[in-house]
Parts: sequence; structure tokens; C-alpha cells
Amino acid sequence: MSCDFLGLAQPGVQKLSPYVPGKPVDELARELDLDPASIVKLASNENPLGPSPKVLEAISAELAELTRYPDGNGFALKRQLAAHCGVALNQVTLGNGSNDILELVARAYLAPGLNAVFSEHAFAVYPIATQAVGAQGRAVPAKDYGHDLDGMLAAIDENTRVIFVANPNNPTGTWFGPQALSDFLARVPERVLVVLDEAYIEYAEGDELPDGLEYLSRYPNLLVSRTFSKAYGLAALRVGYGISSAPVADVLNRVRQPFNVNSLALAAACAALSDSEYLADSRRVNDAGMAQLQDGLRAMDLSWIPSRGNFIAVDLGRESMPLYQALLREGVIVRPVANYGMPHHLRVSIGLPEENARFLEALAKVLDA
Repeated sequence: MSCDFLGLAQPGVQKLSPYVPGKPVDELARELDLDPASIVKLASNENPLGPSPKVLEAISAELAELTRYPDGNGFALKRQLAAHCGVALNQVTLGNGSNDILELVARAYLAPGLNAVFSEHAFAVYPIATQAVGAQGRAVPAKDYGHDLDGMLAAIDENTRVIFVANPNNPTGTWFGPQALSDFLARVPERVLVVLDEAYIEYAEGDELPDGLEYLSRYPNLLVSRTFSKAYGLAALRVGYGISSAPVADVLNRVRQPFNVNSLALAAACAALSDSEYLADSRRVNDAGMAQLQDGLRAMDLSWIPSRGNFIAVDLGRESMPLYQALLREGVIVRPVANYGMPHHLRVSIGLPEENARFLEALAKVLDA
């Protein structure tokens, strides 16, 4: 083929590398001729509990309508989210996962000549969404693997339109408290949209983490992004949402694709949102699993980055890729994060007790090899 289609793409797109998800179980089974049932996947921050029975019931009830388009406005879910979050219906934007919300922000507010600010070691979609629309991404060096909020404020200039902030952050698990967020928001110029990514907020309890929704009335330039993929256990269905001022939501809905959330996802999310027992179980399993992994890592004299998500970034003290590959041969899938500038770390999702034990056993084996 003589035509250079990469060369025809926009300059920002030319420089992108495709997002690399966690390795699927079936792929590893094919590669290494392993029994899929013997493989433990702790790579993608998925909920290990499986879907809620209420979710399965809601999906089953929708199956007969698969020939129909979904409600393009997602009215039932938006109404439920508005009540749950204490906001008006016109402040809710639905997304095909919270990634979609990030993409909508980039499409609506970024362009060549403009820039977005985010932290080093932050979610890979921030630079991808920014660069894909031709804008400049400004990655601010992290402080102890977490956000340097003062440094991010200093990176804002007259061409900054968006600042992405994750709390807790992925893949590091780091977080900041209510006072830090209050001070930060008070200093961001009104013309800069703050995207507060709270994909893991449901795993937090008490006052340790700020609830971004409590700041919306004071800061019309704030958008809170959340997802049903993690604590609610709906990763496969891809449904997330943004809560913002009504004018910001109006702008995002102008570029949102019609029917961007499918019927099964809409029904499942409604059921999940009302299943407080499942959410409490998710927190309980996560807290116990986090303690189990920390105890096991401590016994191996390994350190980790303290986390408030459903994962933990383990510092191996050496290049992590050989150990990642060795763990794959043991039938354990975790996540290398060298692409996040963390070549000595592996990110490990919190699993069920037996899955966590299997990882710890495999890690001890490959470390001694």
C-alpha cells in the first residue's frame, strides 16, 4: 500500500500510542496453553464479586427489547442519578464509561493552541484525549507519586482550558483531602474547567476523601466524573456519568453521541445504584483484600504506595517486566505500569481472598527464582 494513512492523520493522533488494556484471561490461556479456570486476573481494577443479582434481573427484563434503540436521553438513569447526587436533571451527562466523559470534555473544550493540565503518573486517557484533538498536554511532576496541586496550578496559563484531577489516582492510588481540594478549587481561574475524576470514590468511607459533589454549587467550572465500572461491578457494560453545572452539561450533550449508553447498561446501572447491600459488600471485600495484600507484601519486605482505590502499586525495587512475565507463566495477570513512568512497580487489583493468596504465593515464587 503506497498511501501513508498515518501521515494523513492529525499530528496529535500520529504521536499517540494505543491504550493497552489488561491482558484478558482467554488470551493468556491461548498463549501459554493454560486452563482459563486456573488463571487469576488482578490487572484491570474490576470488582471481584461478580454482578449483583439485582443487576442480572434488570438485564434479563430488557432482553426482549434488543431490537429497539435505547433511550437516547437516558431519562430513568439520569433521574435516579440526580436524586442520588442531589442535583438537577440538567446537571447530569451520561457516558459510555467515564472515559467517554473525559473524551467529551476534550472534544468540547480543547483544540490546537490550547492545553490541558494533569499529573505525572495519572490516568492514561487524560493525555490521549488531549492529544487526539490537537491540544497540548502538560504533565506536572508528581509529589510522592501523587498530585502536586500547587505545581498544577502553576502550570495553568492563558491557553489552559481543562485541568484533570483524579482522587484517588490511578494507577498510584494516592489521594488528597477536603482542605487540599478546597484550596485548589479556590485558586483555579473560572475559565478553566476542573475535571475531578472520582472513579474510585465509592471505596472510600468517612471524611478522608472529599466528595466532589459538595463543591459544585460553589464552583460552576467543576465537573465530577464517576463510573459504574468499579465498585458497582459493571465494567463490561461501560456506563459512567458526569455531574456539573447545567451550562457545562449542556455543552457536553451537544457533542455526546446519540445512544452512547445502551439499554442493558441503562437498566443495569439503575439497579446497581439502588443496591446498597452490594456496594457495602464491595467495600468490605476491598478493605479485607487490601489488608491481606499489605500483610503479604510486608512479609516479603516489599513496599507499596498507600492506596484508597481497589488496587495497590507494589514497588519491586527492580525492573518489573521480567517479574510480570514470570507471573503470567504462573497464571496470574497483574498490570505493569512502566508506561506511566513507574518501571519498578506492578499494579495489583484487589481480588477475592483466594485470588489474593494465589498472587502472593506466585509473587514469592518468582521473586525467589
